[in-house]
Amino acid sequence: MKQVEVQIMGQSYLLGCPEGGEPQLREAVERVDAAMCKIRDAGKVKARDRIAVLASLNLAFDLAQREATIAAPAAPASAPAAGPDAAADDARAAQLIQRLDQALAGDDHLL
Repeated sequence: MKQVEVQIMGQSYLLGCPEGGEPQLREAVERVDAAMCKIRDAGKVKARDRIAVLASLNLAFDLAQREATIAAPAAPASAPAAGPDAAADDARAAQLIQRLDQALAGDDHLL
C-alpha cells in the first residue's frame, strides 16, 4: 500500500492508499479540507475535533441526498415532484443538522 502525505486545515497526515487510488484520495482530502475550512472560517466552532464532526456530518448528509435523488424514480409530469412526506423529511433533516451544529458549538444540548 502506497503512503500519501496530505494536508487538512494546515495539518499534515500520512495516509495509506491502494495503488491507483491516489486521485480519488486527493479529491476526498480536498472535499474534507474545504468543508472543515468553511466551518472554521465561519468562526462559530474552534475545536478541530468538533469541526471534523460537523464536516463529516455535512458531507454524509450531502451524500445521502445525492443517493436519494439517484434512487428516486422519475415522477410523471402530472405528479408533484415531492409529496408532503418528503417535505416533512427535508424539514426534519434540516432541523437535525441545525441542532447538531448548535450542540457541537456548545450552544445547545441534544435532547
